[in-house]
This record gives sequence, structure tokens and C-alpha cells, in this order.
Amino acid sequence: MAFLGQTMRHLCRQVQVSQRPLYLAGAMRSLSLTPACAQQQNKPKPIVSSTTSALDVAKNEQKECQSICERINQQVAQSEQGRLFAVVHLCGKQFKITPGDIILVEGYWPPTIGDEIRLDKVLLAGARDFTLIGRPILEAGLVTVKATVIEKTLTHTKTHFKKKRRKQYMRINFQRSPNTMIRINSIELAQPVVDDGTEQEESSKRLF
Repeated sequence: MAFLGQTMRHLCRQVQVSQRPLYLAGAMRSLSLTPACAQQQNKPKPIVSSTTSALDVAKNEQKECQSICERINQQVAQSEQGRLFAVVHLCGKQFKITPGDIILVEGYWPPTIGDEIRLDKVLLAGARDFTLIGRPILEAGLVTVKATVIEKTLTHTKTHFKKKRRKQYMRINFQRSPNTMIRINSIELAQPVVDDGTEQEESSKRLF
């Protein structure tokens, strides 16, 4: 009986030892491979936008642009837009202006006192409820900015003093540069605002 009990214990140990690596191998396989497969299978598929949806979005945007342009034109026709403002490019600088403002242009400028001029390079124009932004300038003839040259003067005297001590060197120079004062008479929307969706050839031909 003792001999039979020893043989049974020996056989049970061999079976347990032989099954242990297989169990561990299966466990490692399940830990390393199955989650990746499950993640790949559970990944949501990317939604590809169809051409019809893109066309619908474009149509909706075009309708919104047309409605905005109609509201702007209605305000301008009924004179409900309020006080207009604009940003103009003049002599290498940008000025934000409203009707009645006086701006100072530094440096030499050919117009003389009393000349009425029109500022064509309008970068931006707007009112209380809307703003028209150019790329980089607004369409020619859309916004009309009229101004008058009221004064041409010189700046205050600037002193340039140079001296080298113990060298008997000293120089004094005075400088005054010309200035031009301009009064903004009016800012008007000369044409109705229309969204064509395409850039006009005239605006691309303008050089500045």
C-alpha cells in the first residue's frame, strides 16, 4: 500500500509540473495578444465626409453670407448704420479715421493747401453692427473716403549737438521736416455689398 501511495504522488507531481508551463504560456499569450486585438477590433471607424455633405455646408454658408449682405445693404439704404469708420493706408502708414478727424502726414507730400483728395487704399471699413475687411484692401469703389488738405507746416526745430572733449570739436545742426494736415470730410459706402465668392480681376491688377 505504501508503494502504491508513493507512485500515485509521483505521477500527480509529474502531471502538475507538465501542465504548469502550458498554463503560464497561455496566460502570457492572453495578456500580451488579446488586448491588442480587442483594441483594434473596438476602434471606431473614421467617418468619411461625403461630397453631398460638403455641398450642403457650402450652400448653407453662401446663404448666410447673402443674408448678412442683405442686412448691411438695408441698414445703409435706411441710414441706420451709424457713424462709419475706416482704416486707410497713406504714405506708408495706417490711420484709423472717422468723419471730421484731422490726421498728420509726416514728410514731403505733393498736395497743396485746399486740395480735395480721395483716399483709395481702404484696408477696413465698418460701423456699429458690421465690419468690411479687405484682402489686403477693399474693392475699388466700394468705400469712398474724401479729405481736404488744410495746412502744410514744418515740425518744431530739432537740435543735433555733437562734441568731443579735449579735441576742440563741436557741431550744432538744426532740422525741421515738412508736415501735412488733412481733414476727413466723409466716409460713404458707394456700392451695395455683394458676396460673389470670387476675387475680381480689377482688384488684383491694382498696384500699391
